[in-house]
Amino acid sequence: MEAAGIGWLAAIIIGGIAGWLAEQFMKSNMGVLMNIILGIVGAVIANAILSVFGIVLGGWIGYLIAGFIGACILIAVARAIRR
Repeated sequence: MEAAGIGWLAAIIIGGIAGWLAEQFMKSNMGVLMNIILGIVGAVIANAILSVFGIVLGGWIGYLIAGFIGACILIAVARAIRR
């Protein structure tokens, strides 16, 4: 997160937006706190997965994209486990 050049407050805001976008895209129903958690954790997971392929996303937009991708992955995994 610090490598992306954003602070904790920005990470919470961007994580919340990324989580909300993923929630809308995956047609899920979660609260604001869960959206923030999904966005932040999703960004960490997506950055780890993308770095394996040599893709590095940086800055606000990169963090938002990574958060969205990771949050979608987390929602899909949670749905698979519930069934």
